[in-house]
Amino acid sequence: MRQLSLVLILLLAILAGTTSVAASGRSYLLLPMDREQTDHLRAYGVTYHALSQSFDVEWLLNYRGGSFLIPSSKLIEVQARLVGVSFERVDAAGREEILAAMADGNTELVLLEKAPKIAVYTPPDKRPWDDAVTLAMTYAGIEYETIWDRDVLDGKIDEYDWVHLHHEDFSGQFGKFYASFHAAPWYIQQVKDYKQAALEAGYQKVWEHKHAVARALYAYVYDGGFLFAMCSATDSIDVALAADQVDIVAAEIDGDGPAPDFQRRLDFGKTFAFRNFDLETSPYVYEYSSIDRSDYRNISRPDVENFTLFEFSAKIDTVAAMLTQCHTNEILGFFGQTTSFSKPLLKDGVTILAEMPGQDRVKYIHGLLGKGTWTFLGGHDPADFSHAVGDPPTDLSLHKNSPGYRLILNNVLFPAARKKELKT
Repeated sequence: MRQLSLVLILLLAILAGTTSVAASGRSYLLLPMDREQTDHLRAYGVTYHALSQSFDVEWLLNYRGGSFLIPSSKLIEVQARLVGVSFERVDAAGREEILAAMADGNTELVLLEKAPKIAVYTPPDKRPWDDAVTLAMTYAGIEYETIWDRDVLDGKIDEYDWVHLHHEDFSGQFGKFYASFHAAPWYIQQVKDYKQAALEAGYQKVWEHKHAVARALYAYVYDGGFLFAMCSATDSIDVALAADQVDIVAAEIDGDGPAPDFQRRLDFGKTFAFRNFDLETSPYVYEYSSIDRSDYRNISRPDVENFTLFEFSAKIDTVAAMLTQCHTNEILGFFGQTTSFSKPLLKDGVTILAEMPGQDRVKYIHGLLGKGTWTFLGGHDPADFSHAVGDPPTDLSLHKNSPGYRLILNNVLFPAARKKELKT
């Protein structure tokens, strides 16, 4: 169906005229990203498609919600019409007026030059839950590939500019689902598959295998990769990195028990974002550590989980501004296995992108590591307050202006910015 749509786009573009930018370069398509936009999520897809067609795109930070300015093209115009994305035609004089308006105030123009090659780290088997990032990219029409443990350890991960971590447990505790699902067929099969994969990779224990994958992901970022993680991938990877070669897995899960001195042996110098956290090793507690601040007493009080985006200087904190572009600063909260992060446990240098006002917990964080960057967003599904295992996937056609999903797609486009901007 998608291939048919692309063929239709091309045919309509040919009938409409030319698919190339006007030689004079005097006309543009403005995709507004304020409340005038009919489909924010697919606007990212149109922008990504323009980049994949070798068009340079100008991202107008803090201008009308972070709008995109694309060189005029019948191909892009027809695609925008087909997927219901609002756009405005702008000539050279109109562009100059926009830039003049942006000269003063908290705005900045960032040039997006190349569509990033995207991978989603996700298990090959079907799980009884879905992933917000793959839902967002599929709805927006952004292409991605999938990778798994062998791809990471064999170095295939280095082929990608941007990697998203599916809601994986890097600590080797099978998602801390033992108490609720240890008798479920999918859980039993997962344990079997993971044990086999560990043996094939040369490890006796699943936790050893997963810790090795976590170290490889850390190295990927250090060498220049862009990493984005949500929900349990955010804290479980730091748990795995801090533990490193130390067994932290309960006997009920892998037959023996954690090392007696596991807490003392944690090395927080090896983590991305967090330090000084305490581990939760009981298989009957649905939690990895003190990093997460999921308070399920708030299920009946959604407003307590709402969070606020910080407004960064687009000219000075360009990267942070890119990651927080939205048509509102106030975003409805949403739960996950890892919902939010304890503010006192953040390492020095971590940038807080969004927090819960009046609380000592944060929702959205970002940091530099070596030549690369990482970004963590707490929660499972920005359009479903308390998405549970087994719930059907969210229909994004009902949430096409979701502020929370916009944060995900900001991260998808972020690596397309010219390198100068990414180093600021």
